[in-house]
Amino acid sequence: MDVNNRIKDHIESNPVVLFMKGTPQMPMCGFSSRTTEALKQCGKEFAYVNVIIDSEIRESLPAYSDWPTFPQLYIKGELVGGCDIVMELHESGELRKLVEEATA
Repeated sequence: MDVNNRIKDHIESNPVVLFMKGTPQMPMCGFSSRTTEALKQCGKEFAYVNVIIDSEIRESLPAYSDWPTFPQLYIKGELVGGCDIVMELHESGELRKLVEEATA
């Protein structure tokens, strides 16, 4: 399967998926750490892809999504954004609503 199809498969097969540096248990950058903490506070499971160990996805996702940085959060197949947007949604309470709707 080519890398764009793998990316598409991750996005379409998981209601909430985070493309991040590291893992939720061991984030490898501050932005990924802040984003995973916000997601954890929603109280629902979420999928993740460690772009540190998957160089094909790390190199291809910015072009696929037209978003240059990591992490990248997708909910119900749609790009939500990166750390700053996720933190704004978290602070307003919208992130919890989006995650709960996606995982219901």
